Formats: sequence, C-alpha cells, structure tokens
Amino acid sequence: MLRSIAPGALQQRHKLVMLSMVAVFICYIDRIAMSVTIIPMAEQYGWGPETQGRVLSSFFVGYLLLQILGGTLSDRFGGKVVLGVGVLLWSLFTVLTPLAASFGLAILILNRIFMGMGEAVTYPSIYSLLARWVPQSERARAMGAINSGIPLGTVVALVITPLIVQAYGWEMVFYSYGLLGVLWFVFWQSTSSEPSTHPHISPEELAHIQAEGEPSKAETAPPILQLLKSPAVLAIMVAHFCNNWSLFLLLTWLPTFINKGLGVDYASVGYFTMVPFIISVLFYNISGNIADRMIKGGMAVVKVRKIMQSVSLGGMAATMMVVGYAESVWVAIGIMTLGNILGSAAIGGFVVNHMDIAPKYAGTLMGITNTMAAIPGIIGVYAAGYILEATGSWVMVFQLAGAVSLFGMLFYLIFASADKQFD
Repeated sequence: MLRSIAPGALQQRHKLVMLSMVAVFICYIDRIAMSVTIIPMAEQYGWGPETQGRVLSSFFVGYLLLQILGGTLSDRFGGKVVLGVGVLLWSLFTVLTPLAASFGLAILILNRIFMGMGEAVTYPSIYSLLARWVPQSERARAMGAINSGIPLGTVVALVITPLIVQAYGWEMVFYSYGLLGVLWFVFWQSTSSEPSTHPHISPEELAHIQAEGEPSKAETAPPILQLLKSPAVLAIMVAHFCNNWSLFLLLTWLPTFINKGLGVDYASVGYFTMVPFIISVLFYNISGNIADRMIKGGMAVVKVRKIMQSVSLGGMAATMMVVGYAESVWVAIGIMTLGNILGSAAIGGFVVNHMDIAPKYAGTLMGITNTMAAIPGIIGVYAAGYILEATGSWVMVFQLAGAVSLFGMLFYLIFASADKQFD
C-alpha cells in the first residue's frame, strides 16, 4: 500500500491507513443503505420522488454542520478521538433509523441529520491524522487506499442490502450495519493521533515520517479567515464541490435510475450498480500511485495536481453529458464505469492538495472544503428528485452534473497551488 522502511514489514502508519479505510468503508455502507432501502420504504409509506429527495438529502444537512468543528478539534486534540466518537455516533443513529421512521417523516429526517453530523468528522479527522503520519511523497497512495473504502462500502451495500431486505425486511439493514462501527472502534484503540506518542512505532519509521517535516499539533485557533481568502483554498473548495455533485448524485439516485429509469428488477439492482464502484477500488489506488510517481520523478507538485484534476472533472463532465441517453442498462453502466475510472484521478488532485498548502491545519481545511462539498448532497440530491417529479428527465439530471464538473475543472486549472501557505 505504502512504501515501507523494512521490505515486507507493516509499519504503524500503514495500520493507521488501513483502519481509516475501514472507517470510510463502514461510513459508506451506512450511508448507501438508505439509497437502496428508500425503494421499499417509499412503497410502504407512499413517498413520491420529491419526498424521497428530502429524505436522502437530509443526511447532508447534518454532514455540513460539523465539518469545520470536526477538523478544528482534530488538529487541536487529535484525530484518533474525534474519528472514534464520530463512528460511534453515526452507528447509533443508523440503528435508530427504523424506529425514527415509525414516528413519521419529520423524526426520520431529524435522525438522518444526526447521523450526518456523526459522519461529518470522518474526513477532517483522517486528514489531520495523515498530515502527521504520512510523508508528502506517500500521501496520494494513502488517500487512494483510504478512498477505496468509498466504492467498497458502496458495493457491499448495493449487493447485500437488497438480499437483507428480501430475507428479513428493510429494518434489519440498519440494525446489522450499525453494529459494524462498534466492532471497528475496538480495533481503533490501538492507534495514536501523533507518531511520536505511539508506543509501538519504531525509531526508523518515526525518523522516516519526520524527515519530510511532520507538522506539529495546532495549539492555537486555525486562521480560518486567512484560509478562506486564499485563491488556492477556493480552488480546492470549488473542485471538491463539483466532484461531490456527481458523486452524491450517483450514490443516492443510481439504484433508482437502474430500477425505475432502466427497468431492472429490484433484486438485481445491486449487481448492476456495483460495477462502476468495483472498478473505482482499483483505480483509486492506481491514480494515487501515478501521482506520487510523477512527483518523485521531478514534476512540479502543482502541475501534477492540475493534470490529475483535469482528467477527473473533465472525464466526469463528458460521461455525465451522455449517460442519460442510454437505453440499455449495460451501456449506462459502461459509461458510468468510464466516468469513475477518469474521476479517480482526483486522488492526485484536490484530494491531497489540502496537505500541500496547510499541513498543520489539514483537518480544519478539509472541514472547510468538505462543508462546501456537502452542499451538493443537499441541493443536488434534492434537485434531482424535483427535476424527476417535474419532468421525469434523467437526461436533465445528469447533464446538470456534467456542467457543474466542467466549471470545477476550469476553476481549479486557473487558481490551484501546491505551495505551503499556512504554518
């Protein structure tokens, strides 16, 4: 996964990356569960597309609220504690979902908001940890490995959830998935927020990490206003926003598109929708490796970031513009798979750019950009439901996402930087 000091030896930073990946995996299993169970739930409760959009988008209201606070707390007090608490909280509200639904739509939406608040701290705390644990020359590969948890969790949820629903009912989905976070928390206790405080790290690994300048813990309040005034930060924010518009659209509406738009029966939805995400697992890691090799080969970091981000958002723009016209499920899946392959290049673009420009405040900066990037989960996901209810046009839904991606690519090309600007 990452280059080791002693060949074949598993270093403590590798273990941290693997456990972070598992946290993301569980995060997306729990998140995607609603995207699949919304179909039988809508039939049971009589929800139309607009109401389904409200339920699906409500998660992102909570997801938006705690991003910056989660990053600030992680930079100040350590990502280990913040991520651990976050996983336990979102797991609790996952388990409570069926009970909340039984009390009505308003209580369900409130429960989804609380669940989103728990998941909000995931990436800010992970970024804070990686800025301290992983040297710059290994970060794209580390984020490639961690982000593999997104498609892995998505695939498992897409395939397993319909089977659980058919065998035990949709309620059992939330009970079983929620317990995974408690199990993960037990293993998470073996980690540490700082390499220097880990009881089992070797002197060789600590020296390797510190050789590229391990950032210290942020003892003062982060310069949020300064961060917001930086064109380089704005470039990351815009790229993150535009990237997540397509990501959240596919995560929340793809099962419905396959089921209702292309006529695939509910039991088979997961098998079709998993294909683009399985491919993403491979290409997240390939893209991270390519970006790190380009940097080690002497290419300027900013050039690497812009090339990778252009491939990512440009590729997503092209595929979103045409996928709505697909009349065959396999044609649609093929186009989306190509989009995910190209989109994975973001691992070497904006995804690690936070740690280039503000390693000491990486968690806070990720919280800021992820706050912006949560907005598509609210307006984009809801807008898709509104467009479908008003026009029934999947073409319009996808082409709007394509236009957003194209704008993000151009903005990042103009304003992105890789110079350390905050210390």
